[in-house]
Amino acid sequence: MSEDWDTEGAAAGPAVAEQPEIKFFGKWSTDEVQVGDISLQDYIPVKDKYAKFLPHSAGRYQVERFRKAQCPIVERLTSSLMMHGRNSGKKLMATKIVKHSFEIIHLLTGDNPVQVLVNAIINSGPREDSTRIGRQGTVRRQAVDVSPLRRVNQAIWLLCTGAREASFRNIKTIAECLADELI
Repeated sequence: MSEDWDTEGAAAGPAVAEQPEIKFFGKWSTDEVQVGDISLQDYIPVKDKYAKFLPHSAGRYQVERFRKAQCPIVERLTSSLMMHGRNSGKKLMATKIVKHSFEIIHLLTGDNPVQVLVNAIINSGPREDSTRIGRQGTVRRQAVDVSPLRRVNQAIWLLCTGAREASFRNIKTIAECLADELI
C-alpha cells in the first residue's frame, strides 16, 4: 500500500503553473520599456516585480521614507491625479482617466504609452534648482542639483497640474489633456 502512494507522488511531481505576461490594462507590456536616464532608473519602477495589471495595488508606500520610489510609476501618476478637493479619493475615476489617455497616446503615436510616460517624466523633471542662502539678513539664490527622487516627484506633479489646468473650463476632457501633456 505504501508503494502505491510513492509511485503516485513521483508521477504527479510539483505542479508549476505558467504566469501570463503582465500588461497594463491588459494591453501594454512593460518588458520593452527603457529608462533612458541612468540616474532615474532606480526611481522609475516599471519592469519585473513592479509590473501590474491595474494602477491600483493598495500598497502602503507612504509608511516609510523613500518607499514611494518603489511604487509603480503608472500608479503614482494615477494617485497624483486625485487632487484638489472634488477629485480626492476617487482612484477609479483617476484610473479611467489614465486608461483613456493611454488609448489616445497609442492611437496618436503608435508607441507603447508606458514608454511615452517614462520619456515624459525624464524630460519634464528639472535637473537644477535654486535655494535660498541667507547670511546676516541678506538672502541670495544658490544653484543646486536636484535629487533623482525629487526630479520624478516634480515631473509627475507638473504633468498632472498641466493637464488639470488645461482641461479646466475647456471642451477637452482631462484624459485628452493628459495625453497631450505626455506626448
